[in-house]
Amino acid sequence: MTTPILHLLCGKVASGKSTLADRLGDAPGTMVLREDAWLAGLFGEEMRTLRDFVTYSSRLRRTMAPHIIALLENGTSVVLDFQANTIEARLWMKELIEKSGCTHRLHVLDIPDAVCKERLRQRNAAGTHQFSVTEDQFDRISAHFQRPTDDEGFTLEIHHIAD
Repeated sequence: MTTPILHLLCGKVASGKSTLADRLGDAPGTMVLREDAWLAGLFGEEMRTLRDFVTYSSRLRRTMAPHIIALLENGTSVVLDFQANTIEARLWMKELIEKSGCTHRLHVLDIPDAVCKERLRQRNAAGTHQFSVTEDQFDRISAHFQRPTDDEGFTLEIHHIAD
């Protein structure tokens, strides 16, 4: 049996996290878990503010953690399409790694804000995403972004526009 991998995604809104998650999820024995899909399905009507997102995301993470660990312990690789954009979020992910004993890769999408905003405009116009985010909301959310540092202990893989 191959060692399962927990793929983590760090990048601003519309940086390409879900697109990368799809690509990583094509590997045999790999499952993609999408935070936005779960949040929209469970709490979509109640999520109106960034504070709501934080509250419901925290609840979802506590609920999903044992299931994610079980998947990894049973040999299934997981692409966690949950934002790893803050130290606090990554601490939760670090617990998943430690409790499951899996290997991991933290994918950091290093995409300029201007590119993210253009992608966001296209995504909003297409109406294909669970949540519509304005450019003002993008700026407010991005203000909380904390790029991972080497001392956090993750195996980093940096992705640029051409990746």
